[in-house]
Amino acid sequence: MKDTIGKAIALGLGLAVAGKEQVERTIDELVKKGELSRAESGSLTEELVRKGEEAKSRVEEMVRARVYALLGEGTLATKEDIERLKARVSELEQRLAGN
Repeated sequence: MKDTIGKAIALGLGLAVAGKEQVERTIDELVKKGELSRAESGSLTEELVRKGEEAKSRVEEMVRARVYALLGEGTLATKEDIERLKARVSELEQRLAGN
């Protein structure tokens, strides 16, 4: 049973990658092996899908926050930074070509 719970937790956390179909296949496999009843499978599927979506949202928010933090620190160039630098290089090239 501990192995089953471990599989369920891993499955829930991996939902963002695995998808609902993979969850359903794994749950069906547990039902066939007798490790889970058919009645439990529906609620477990719903719970794992919900937890997977929550985990996915948390990861996306953490990534978004980190990207914004890096941009705020000035460690990453924004698209606007790159365009401004391209324009400046182009202007300097034109000055050099004129001399």
